Amino acid sequence: MTYGEIKNILMGINDPAMKLEMVMDFGRQLKSVPENAICSEIVGCASYVEFCRTKDGFYARADSALVRGIVAIILAMIDGKSVTEIKNMDLKSEFDALNLTLGAGRLNGVNSMIRFLQNL
Repeated sequence: MTYGEIKNILMGINDPAMKLEMVMDFGRQLKSVPENAICSEIVGCASYVEFCRTKDGFYARADSALVRGIVAIILAMIDGKSVTEIKNMDLKSEFDALNLTLGAGRLNGVNSMIRFLQNL
């Protein structure tokens, strides 16, 4: 699923709880991390999160259903982009525009993921 498709789906949902359910559904679609991937744990997340890279792109894993969904959204944002393009993206503003109702701990984790990607 592309980020545009994800964004359109989320923007069409007004109920905050239903929106978070949809985010968790996106997380169920995360691709498995290939064995040859180089992974880095994201420091600052309440859940365990790893972002991984291969020559073919980015992958990730997380130990929470909601966080897997957040990771899936962020991966869709950067899909097919070069490191330079990712560094030049305003991932924070784009993520904030989705208007997800997340607690402070989850938002801290989102910021940590974005900071990691922008410092590749």
